[in-house]
Amino acid sequence: MTSILTLVPQREATNLTKIQISRVRDAVRGGVPIILSENEAADIPVAEPPDPSIVAAALDGAPIDAITVKARGRRKALLLADMDSTIVREETLDELAAFAGIGDRIAAITARAMNGELDFQSALRERVAMLKGLPIEMLERTWAGVRIMPGARELVATMRARGALTALVSGGFSFFTERVAQALGFEVQRANVLLDDGAALTGAVTEPILDRAVKLATLHELAAQRGLKLSATLAVGDGANDLEMLRAAGLGVAFHAKPVVARDVKARVDHAGLRALLFAQGYPAAVFAGGE
Repeated sequence: MTSILTLVPQREATNLTKIQISRVRDAVRGGVPIILSENEAADIPVAEPPDPSIVAAALDGAPIDAITVKARGRRKALLLADMDSTIVREETLDELAAFAGIGDRIAAITARAMNGELDFQSALRERVAMLKGLPIEMLERTWAGVRIMPGARELVATMRARGALTALVSGGFSFFTERVAQALGFEVQRANVLLDDGAALTGAVTEPILDRAVKLATLHELAAQRGLKLSATLAVGDGANDLEMLRAAGLGVAFHAKPVVARDVKARVDHAGLRALLFAQGYPAAVFAGGE
């Protein structure tokens, strides 16, 4: 069998049953299933990547993700992760804007930019300009409300424990990536830098802006530093500015992604948390590090 189909359910909503696993196995004519976590994740060896519509029909609408990867080289040596709506639940710029009383206006621009409807750099400059004069203590207040995505700690800790390099690369801001990286153990963090005058935001951001091109370049750079082929890399993100790195990575995962990304990326996690990225690499739950 040259490929593996991994099933992972929405953890809070449903269990993965033996009946569901059997239905999928029969539908794709797979091999003997391997349980990675009881009621939570299973591998089904397959001769070739199955038709997603066949898998979906076998699952009959259950909130279960189905990720197909090559059997060879499943475990990756580099993780490159987006931050907002991926490693953390929030869009931190939108949350910061709420303190300025313009949360809805900025969130509308963010949504369009993340779905590829607006130029990312222009949209970022426009949103940051709207924050001019916001007291810098609002950054700390925003950080206090940031929630880590379920499975993020385990993803980073387990991959680091197995020797992988972990990097957080965001089109957001370094104020937040620095804190997220420290909290979760990312070894590398890169993001845009908000400018201030010591008391308030100036409405500007350092140039050049970290965008989709820089994310892709970072993937190539870090892989080269480790002497890795891109096939040995894993990238995860949700927005249009993540598309190039998701396409280029050995395993690019669209995580609860915007429509433009979900349409373009084969490996998707629409229901489960970030533990699914470990299961997709063949890790059983018994070896996970950094429990939630």
